[in-house]
Amino acid sequence: MVEKKRIQLRTRFLIFVSLGVIALFVIFLISCNSPSGDTPRKNKNILLTGSWPPTNEMLRKFSTNPKQNPDGWKGRNWQGRGYDVYAFFPEFPGGIESNPKGNGDLEVDYQDISKDFWRITNNIHPIAILSYGRGGSAWQIEYNARNLSKWRNDYSEPNQPTPAPPDNSVPAEYLCHSSLPVSAIADAINNAEMGVEAYVDFEGFSGAFLCEFMAYHDAWYQRLHSDESDPNRCLVAGFTHVGGNIDVNDAAKACEIALRTTINYLDSLLDSHPPANDPDKAKTK
Repeated sequence: MVEKKRIQLRTRFLIFVSLGVIALFVIFLISCNSPSGDTPRKNKNILLTGSWPPTNEMLRKFSTNPKQNPDGWKGRNWQGRGYDVYAFFPEFPGGIESNPKGNGDLEVDYQDISKDFWRITNNIHPIAILSYGRGGSAWQIEYNARNLSKWRNDYSEPNQPTPAPPDNSVPAEYLCHSSLPVSAIADAINNAEMGVEAYVDFEGFSGAFLCEFMAYHDAWYQRLHSDESDPNRCLVAGFTHVGGNIDVNDAAKACEIALRTTINYLDSLLDSHPPANDPDKAKTK
């Protein structure tokens, strides 16, 4: 009788343990398949990149790196618009005069920018890219970027891109353009009357340095992923020079205006040309 009771207790214990293990396994599967705070969601990710201040500081709240953004990532489903916003940028301890190359992601170095750019985009698969670098005194939205064979030297050897030109799929000096809603962004920032002058530079170039190098990478990536059937389709990408004299808070506000304007444009494009892998929207075409 005692032995029978012992067997029953052991059986109940094994059943209890087994159910607990199954429950933990189910919870694990759910957590793996649910989008967490820093897990990119396919087709709805926007990539922001920065460089010299104020462009790194104005993007800080969109970083998922707790060391760079201890207050926590604010890009998840930004403003309820359905897009996740991610920012990557270097830090400049000691200031850009003594440390112009910086440390971390997207350092002011041709090899580092290219390596980090392709790594980040391969992870984020952005539907849009808005890149920023320090410029003169205004919010200068660049329209042109070139696939140059000769660039201004950066701060560490090799001082030129490798290879140069960076894109061997097109001729040297190949010219590409921003696909952002450039005029709408400039108008929105100017209409906000916040003291930041915004304009589109349709005629000039981005400087034959790291900013133009990044601008070309933006347009290059968008060109590679422009097809409607591409599961990682990128609709828009472009680069902006931000005046070094613009207050960080004002720059952050202007960046949000540019982001909202771009999202409005993305929504209009997706409504008229839904992704090939979106059956619900495809039925409404």
